[in-house]
Amino acid sequence: MTRWYAVYTQARMEKWARANLWERGLEVYLPLYRKQRRHARRTDIVTAPLFPRYLFVQADLSRVGRNIIAAAPGVNQLVSFGRQPTAVADAIIAEIRQREDDGGYVRMCEQAPLRPGERVRVQSGPLNDVVGLFQQMADERRVVILLDLMGRSVRVKAPVDAVVRDT
Repeated sequence: MTRWYAVYTQARMEKWARANLWERGLEVYLPLYRKQRRHARRTDIVTAPLFPRYLFVQADLSRVGRNIIAAAPGVNQLVSFGRQPTAVADAIIAEIRQREDDGGYVRMCEQAPLRPGERVRVQSGPLNDVVGLFQQMADERRVVILLDLMGRSVRVKAPVDAVVRDT
């Protein structure tokens, strides 16, 4: 019976393991998402595995055999409980795939809209870690927040993705 199984890969080798399993004739699913990466004062968008070091392979283990999967370069092992590999429900794979956008990337849950007066924290840029109050959306990409800077209340516009709720 063909079922989905989780595969544990070597660190940062998910794409290599996926290619090697695919070359062996197996259906492989590596859910990816886009994330923002900050490095050296620069921010860019990169793709990353939704589950670092894991991917899914669909196979009939009675026909294919565990060793075909486990011996693929980049693979550490099939995820098992005891000696038996554990199947992943088709519904879980279907749920992840339903959340993919047109480019094949999993959409992450967006936070609920901010409300006026809600405390927010700036998480990047020159005002990193400054806490203020959300006032309004300036446009679809920027928010207006009220900050207490040097004893004065100052209205500042910031990128919407640079502001998070302060917990």
